[in-house]
Formats: sequence, C-alpha cells, structure tokens
Amino acid sequence: MMLAASALPSCAPKTQESTESPVFVTIDGHDLIAPDGSKLFIKGTNLGNWLNPEGYMFGFSKTNSPRMINEMLCQMVGEDSAEDFWKAFKDNYITRGDIEFIASTGANTIRLPFHYKLFTDEDYMGMKAGNDGFARIDTLVEWCRNNGLYLILDMHDAPGGQTGDNIDDSYAYPWLLESERAQQQFCDIWGEIAAKYADEPVILGYELINEPVAPYFGERTDSLKAALEPVHKKAVAAIREHDKNHIVLLGGAVWNSDFSCFNDWTYDDKLMYTCHRYGGDPTAKAISSFIAFRDSTGLPMYMGEIGHNTDEWQEAFCNVLEENNIGYTFWPYKKLDGSCMMAIERPEGWQAVVDFSESDRSSYGAIREHRPDTAAAREALRQFIANSRVEKCTPQKGYIKSIKLNID
Repeated sequence: MMLAASALPSCAPKTQESTESPVFVTIDGHDLIAPDGSKLFIKGTNLGNWLNPEGYMFGFSKTNSPRMINEMLCQMVGEDSAEDFWKAFKDNYITRGDIEFIASTGANTIRLPFHYKLFTDEDYMGMKAGNDGFARIDTLVEWCRNNGLYLILDMHDAPGGQTGDNIDDSYAYPWLLESERAQQQFCDIWGEIAAKYADEPVILGYELINEPVAPYFGERTDSLKAALEPVHKKAVAAIREHDKNHIVLLGGAVWNSDFSCFNDWTYDDKLMYTCHRYGGDPTAKAISSFIAFRDSTGLPMYMGEIGHNTDEWQEAFCNVLEENNIGYTFWPYKKLDGSCMMAIERPEGWQAVVDFSESDRSSYGAIREHRPDTAAAREALRQFIANSRVEKCTPQKGYIKSIKLNID
C-alpha cells in the first residue's frame, strides 16, 4: 500500500501519490545522491536468515542451507509441522517493530537477502504452490517508508545457484553461469520485480546476485568468472525493459571480493559495485583492491556485508570505510546467541534440535535412531519463533555502537 507523502519522515523519498514524480537515489561519480540533493552514505544492516535461512544462525553446522534445514525439519517433526514453522517464522522473525528499532539507531538502509523461490511455485518455506515474495516485500517497503529507510533487494539464492556453496542453496556448483534455462528464469524474475517496483523510491536498488563463484572449482573457476559479466548484462537488460529508475548493484566473484573479471561498466548509467569483507586487517590496506577498482570505474562502491568480529575491530573498520567513502550494511541484524544487532535467546530444549541437525541422517534407520521426541522438538521450534520476536530479543549495545549506530 502506498502512503501519502505527508506520512513520510522528511528524509524519506516522495511516493507515487505525491503530485510530483517519484525521486530516486541517484549516482554522481563515487557518491550516492539522496532525493533532496544531499550525499547518501549507506549505513545499516542485513535482514539475513528471514527469507533465506542459514544454518549457523540457528546454531546448526552441517545443516546449513535452506533446502537442508527444511529436509531436517520434515524428518524431525513431519511436513505439516515444518510448513507451520516456516509460515510462523516468516510472520514473526522480522516485524514492524524490528524496522522501527533499526531506524531508531540512525540506520538509513536495509539490505534484504531473498531466495528466488519466493517468486515461483517451487517448494519453499512452507509453500508448495503459489508464492509470497511480493507480499513480503510490499509489507517491508511500507515499514521502511514509515521509518525513513531505504531498501536494497538482494537475490541471495539465484536459479541454479551462483556461488556453489550453502549460501546460495545450490547443489555445490554455480550452475546459473552455465545454464541458459536458469539464466532465463533469473532474468524473468528480475523483470517481474522491476515491473512491480519501477516507481517505488523506497527501494534504493537491485542487487543482482550475492557472492558469485566460490573459489572451489579449479581450472573451471576462470571460465565461471568470465561468464559473470555477460549474465549481469542480460539481467540488467531485463530490468531496463520495465524500470529505468533504480540503481543496479553488482558484486564481485569470490565472496564479492574479486572484481578483476569486470571489463565494462558503461553499458548502463545506473550501476554501482558491492564488496564484502569479514575479518583480517582493519585498515585501508585490506580494501585497497576495492578502492582501486572503484576509482577505475568512477562509480560508487558499497560494503554489503561485514561483521562477526569484535567491537574494536568493527569500529576501526567502520572508520576506514567512512574515510574512503564506502557505505556499509552489517551482517546480520538478528540471530541466535549474538554477534549482531539483536540476539535471540536459545529456547529450552533447543540442543536436541541442534543434535539432530548434526546427526547421521543418511538412511531411514539413522533418521529414526536420532530423531528427538517429536512433541519436545515442536515445542522448541515454537519457542524459537517466540524468542525471535523483537520484543524478546536483546539489543547488543556494544555491537550497535561499534558500527556507528546509536542506542540508549
């Protein structure tokens, strides 16, 4: 639902119901420019785990992709209970209260990782037919509008897989870069998203794919990297059929760190690049290659993921990013145990769920042998959802302050 411009905080962009045309975040050299003409320095967080579950955020290790987590839940409590869990998870893990809290810290941007299956009839997060991707994003857009936040849409899990590891829910290879059918579906989904949100100024931009081409594929790695830019161009063309307003964000290969495979940044006038970094030296030397590439293109660079470190390291690195005009969104906003903005408390009995996730489930006999008490497991899942609501979570004050946000 679109709200009138009068309902917006003064820092937020105009909406379609304004008498003026929508005004979008634009690019000026290395800078992003807000609708009021001021420079926009991205500062915020990622809603990781909400629409693309990752095992470690539940305390799992071996069971680490959405598909694997769902399979484990079905084995543990049955398909009906697994579906019920996912539907409740989507309704409760991120709510209006979470967005209000993020805005209260002084953040200006949220990055939303999502799975392409949210826009298909493929079995995903409690839905075997139909999909709720647009409904989830529509709600989030409204919450962001009401709180003066921008939104980056990040396809974290693309058709076929773009990474070849658990984070893209693939079959351990980036088939997207070799499959014409997967590329067509990829472009079709981005085209649908662009058609839906072409005139939505709350959305800062579209991030085509997350962390493409993991470094695990030997002599095939170079050809996979070489295929990345052509796939980008196909998707950008699909978006521009419907939407000439929004920025398109492009991540480098190998965890968004290797930009050497990009040779052309002139095929569209609204491109920017996005890098990731976890750990290591918290000085400008650590991101010198990102800065050099950014400077060679004359386009903005943004740190889409960073985090999981000490408060001291994070504060030092945020200083470096600010000094070098690289905005950032920390990963993640919320998860079990901490190392985030909001920590979820482990439910009573959760260890039995973790133990089952880590157990040998390679045969039916093994599943039966290791399955925990079903009633207790269902109660632990119910309690996890209850604990994940913002009012039950614990703000990590040191973490929040270390990433240059505010909390009382």
